[in-house]
Amino acid sequence: MSNFKDAQNKAHPNKTNTLMSALIVILILNVGIQIWLLYTGLNNALGENKDIALPAFIASLVLFLIGFFWLYFLPMGYRKK
Repeated sequence: MSNFKDAQNKAHPNKTNTLMSALIVILILNVGIQIWLLYTGLNNALGENKDIALPAFIASLVLFLIGFFWLYFLPMGYRKK
């Protein structure tokens, strides 16, 4: 019985390209949301409203971890073996 990585490495190149495109779009959206959270947190902190800083940091940390674990789904040809 094969696992996800074996099936992914044996997949047709078109499927691999589709997977890579989806991962790139999700990671770009992830970074965009993190930039928005940074802007919101800094803007509110400079306006002496520090209540949003901790939730923005926690949300950004969660998004970072999600993005980090998405790297597992990269095909083997796109990272060091």
